Amino acid sequence: MQVFQNRRAGAVSTFNPCRAFTLIELLTVIVIIGILAGLAVPALKELGKSGATISATRQMLDGVGRARQLAISHHTTVYMVFVPVNFWNLMPPAQTNSPAVVNLCDQQLTGYTFVASGTVGDQPGRHSWNYLAPWQSLPDGTFIAQQKFQQAQSFIITNYNPSLQIPGFNIRSIPFPLETSGLINLPCVSFNYLGQLTTNGMDPSYVDEYIPLARGSVLYAMDQNKVLQLSPPQVDEEPPGNSTSSAYNLIHIDALTGRATLEYEKVQ
Repeated sequence: MQVFQNRRAGAVSTFNPCRAFTLIELLTVIVIIGILAGLAVPALKELGKSGATISATRQMLDGVGRARQLAISHHTTVYMVFVPVNFWNLMPPAQTNSPAVVNLCDQQLTGYTFVASGTVGDQPGRHSWNYLAPWQSLPDGTFIAQQKFQQAQSFIITNYNPSLQIPGFNIRSIPFPLETSGLINLPCVSFNYLGQLTTNGMDPSYVDEYIPLARGSVLYAMDQNKVLQLSPPQVDEEPPGNSTSSAYNLIHIDALTGRATLEYEKVQ
């Protein structure tokens, strides 16, 4: 211990020199931080994926609810229309290169909008088509499972108790990509003026609808200038098969009420 005397005040003060960290101690701390970071990063990534799934679920529930309310308020059939892969193949070749079509290429498996077949005040037999909202897209990292767009076959969610067989979307002739365009067959969920699920525009179908949401990536085709191309996207579920495994997230729409709820595997 060193002693210093303050000559003016006549006081004596003491000074304890601090001991610094050694190189080994610093390296040990750095290694520990690195290990903790390595353990935390995967967890943060999974947290981000979980957040995207929650956002997509909430958005889809809100979308179904909005379609139902629009059908009731407009007193007509409202279609919640989805964008399938290769949708341009459903159109006349002369229309496929229009900007309105090309700009929807990044909505494949993720995009939807609301279309009404008429509205209050239309004359009987003279219903006009109306797009009620701009096209919307699910959050990055989520999309509607590809199997749902395959109308010719259904698929099974084995972890549902009991096993649940889900058919593809219903198909309806709807003007696309604008309300003044020609009619093409598109996948959709439709609600009648009572807010019930329907298949023919008026009577309820009494068949519940299920929309499976998947986690993963949808990479859309672009040229070297980042311009969208008329080409199917590269789709990967991460982890593979999560839309039908125990990680499933289903939007369940009750046919009679038209109300949507979330279905997922619950831990017993």
